[in-house]
Amino acid sequence: MISLSATFRALRSRNYRLYFWGQSLSLVGTWMQQVALGWLVYRLTDSAFLLGVVGFSSQIPTLFLAPLTGVAADRFPRRAILVATQSLFMVQALTLAVIVLLGVETIPLIILLSLFHGVVMAFDAPARHAFVVEIVDARDDLSNGIALNSALFHASRLIGPSAAGILIMLWGEGICFLANGLSYLTTIAALLAIR
Repeated sequence: MISLSATFRALRSRNYRLYFWGQSLSLVGTWMQQVALGWLVYRLTDSAFLLGVVGFSSQIPTLFLAPLTGVAADRFPRRAILVATQSLFMVQALTLAVIVLLGVETIPLIILLSLFHGVVMAFDAPARHAFVVEIVDARDDLSNGIALNSALFHASRLIGPSAAGILIMLWGEGICFLANGLSYLTTIAALLAIR
């Protein structure tokens, strides 16, 4: 039988523990934003095509930039890359919050912000995946750290959309974008606290 301490053994590493808890709130916010963005686009346009365009614009940069961004993650300090990408994600989410809360959102602007998110994600993903290797102290705990990251990702995928549905029902999409923007502060603070 596997003990609870063995299940979470990677959390013994201070830096990994900071990163894990720091990104937990941010990942929930990311899923909230994804649901809210789809809801917003469909509410504004009633168009499945434009909903697809917004989704496509946030994914296509990774296809073209992956060869460059993987090299960047190997050549530059990963923590610095992650602080920069998380800050840019925060700016994008807060920009969405402002334009939606002010009622000045337009589909071209939303597509542009989705494209921006995709470009930032292309830099963030390879650095984030490689960063775990640097912050788990014991090599024996590395596979556990990767597994915990995966579990966190999937748990946030369950919690984020549910929270988004409640917030959209009560206050609208803008609050979801605002909550996501503020959630990046936890990840940035954790990254800055890592030694």
